[in-house]
Amino acid sequence: MSPARARRAVRESVSGLPREFWWLWTSTLVNRLGAFVATFMALYLTLDRGYSASYAGLVASLHGLGGVVSSLGAGVMADRLGRRPTLLIAQTATAASVALLGFMTTPAAIAAVAFVVGMASNASRPAVQAMMADIVRPEDRVRAFSLNYWAINLGFAVSSMAAGFIAEFSYLAGFLIEAGMTLVCAVVVFAKLPESRPTATARQAEAEAAVRLGTVLRDRRYMAVVGLSFLVALVFQQGSVGLPVAMGRAGFSPADYGLAIAVNGVLIVALQIPVTRFLEHRDPRTLLVASSLLAGYGFGLTAFAGSVGVFMLTVCVWTLAEIVNAPTQTGLVVRLSPVHGRGRYQGMYTLSWSVAALVAPLMSGAVIDRLGAEWLWGMCAVVGSAAGLGYGVLMRRLPREHPAPVPLPADAGAEVRTA
Repeated sequence: MSPARARRAVRESVSGLPREFWWLWTSTLVNRLGAFVATFMALYLTLDRGYSASYAGLVASLHGLGGVVSSLGAGVMADRLGRRPTLLIAQTATAASVALLGFMTTPAAIAAVAFVVGMASNASRPAVQAMMADIVRPEDRVRAFSLNYWAINLGFAVSSMAAGFIAEFSYLAGFLIEAGMTLVCAVVVFAKLPESRPTATARQAEAEAAVRLGTVLRDRRYMAVVGLSFLVALVFQQGSVGLPVAMGRAGFSPADYGLAIAVNGVLIVALQIPVTRFLEHRDPRTLLVASSLLAGYGFGLTAFAGSVGVFMLTVCVWTLAEIVNAPTQTGLVVRLSPVHGRGRYQGMYTLSWSVAALVAPLMSGAVIDRLGAEWLWGMCAVVGSAAGLGYGVLMRRLPREHPAPVPLPADAGAEVRTA
């Protein structure tokens, strides 16, 4: 591709989105650029504090459990209080708890504060996704979610590299820098993002009052999507929980795993924006079926990997699935969510990933210990196939989207497109 065509492709990928989206995108990028603690937490507990690997695993599980607890509560807050207040509460609470965690010294205190950090950091996700759905036109949402996902992975790639250097200098500095950058995100939200929750008429207010968590649970089609999302998330989690254990058992070094998994971040940063142009206006059913199969069989092929190069090739396969699945799945969630219940619906979707993050380490460890890694990769292929079949059946007749205007304060500073 010539430089001129490349510039035109990038311009088409990022043009036409409202200013508020870009401030939200900036907040996401800054947040991920400062995400140091999750990267070095296990090393901090085992090397710096001298705790056992089992205790480090317990802290990681409590952190994940906090995310499970906050998923639904944050969704309700986003609908009742609004997207902006929920984001501000979540980000300031994350900054305070991360800074506090750096000063904790006893095992009980570290575990308790890690649970709070997990709750606070996960609470912003339903609000971010609901706000993005509010301010971006339906036809632009897959593109917007792709760009947001790209920012998440770009920030994570940079922060993962920086975390090692910061840890060599001071673990406490990592905690405090992450807290400071999370506060910067809160400042961006406070200064640049107006509330996006649609203003309800009397009839809409009645409809909003009728949307409760029970309403979400009774929405059979939507809950089926949540279940399929859980299956796909369970497969993707193996990149960080099953793959390193399996490679270690096979005699590969941590550096070998680092080299293989680095392909994931590099490909997402390099391909997410170009692939975004391909994804737009494509049939989400086809995309989700294909991405589920690619994920399942991408991990399934790991059973035949005998060298770092082959491991890297398998990572390429399931990373492509991740690039396609993430924005398409999020767009489907928005499409099936009532306008005045987006927070609750997004919270339930976030819950599927949080539970997968909690279950995946336990599942992969048990399968590898008792049956062997080959069985884990075979199960990934089966689960991916089941998810693909489920999407194919579930999405035969999708409801149409009905755009609704999003009123903003007069001083919002820019015209926002309808959502």
